[in-house]
Amino acid sequence: MKKFVYLLFAVMLLISLAACNSSSASNNGGGAGKSKGKVTVGGKDFTEQQILSKITSIYLKDKGFDIEEASNMGSAVVRSALENGQIDVYWEYTGTGLVVYQKQAVETDSDKAYEKVKENDKKNGIAWLNKANFNNTYAILMKKDTAEKMGVTSISDLAKLVNNDPKKLKFASNAEFYARQDGVKGLQEKYGFKFPSKNVVKMDSGLLYNALKDGQVDVSVGFATDGRIKGFDLVALEDDQQFFPAYNGVPVVRQEVADKNPKIAELLNKLADSLDNETMMTLNYSVDVDHKDVTEVGRQWLEEKGLIKK
Repeated sequence: MKKFVYLLFAVMLLISLAACNSSSASNNGGGAGKSKGKVTVGGKDFTEQQILSKITSIYLKDKGFDIEEASNMGSAVVRSALENGQIDVYWEYTGTGLVVYQKQAVETDSDKAYEKVKENDKKNGIAWLNKANFNNTYAILMKKDTAEKMGVTSISDLAKLVNNDPKKLKFASNAEFYARQDGVKGLQEKYGFKFPSKNVVKMDSGLLYNALKDGQVDVSVGFATDGRIKGFDLVALEDDQQFFPAYNGVPVVRQEVADKNPKIAELLNKLADSLDNETMMTLNYSVDVDHKDVTEVGRQWLEEKGLIKK
């Protein structure tokens, strides 16, 4: 009887070990072999960042890295986490890095902003990898049919309209954009117009697009790669006097991590090179408008691009 019990225990132990080995192989990229190392991927707390951190995590895991995710952080928190070594990589915007973290002047030229922020962060041990071809800068939005009816295609056109009849249009803004010098105040100074205070409606960022779509306001601030621009049939007016800073997305990684494993930078550069404004807007649309799961959206895009296998 004892022999039978020992034999049964041995069989169960072998089954358990086999299951653990199978799970480990799956976690390391579907049987990709030995792990290439652990990478902690960070991210901020809005849709586009959730998508970027998710596709980064899925992609690196598929290539054999052990991934830990640390998403939904505020800008200052995620930057601090990178500096302190709590995370290894996340997606940042050139304008945020240059103005907020490095306290430099606003730069509207995408290439110049990228080169400056990249060079400045070398002393901090932070490497800015390839600049993606999407620019999530601020945008001034109108309903497409309203803009066409009024003959407005640029912010200069809007300025003329407001100056001719200041009380005609209602403008929606979040509190931050309304208060910042590089927000409403600076925009009005640059283009030479002013919305009467009674015609400015302040609301949460998430409500701006719906307010515009539903006709509660005529003009709104927004973000250039937001999927709701496409979903709600809105149009971003041309910033013809180049007021808004460049906010191109870039994967940033601790230099120590990049030096230790150059493959990480190589893979993330390939990922960055695959993204543009239209792609980012479509991905955001899938989550914000179609209400699809972020993981599902990210994995499907990676498969369609041939970056991971189906």
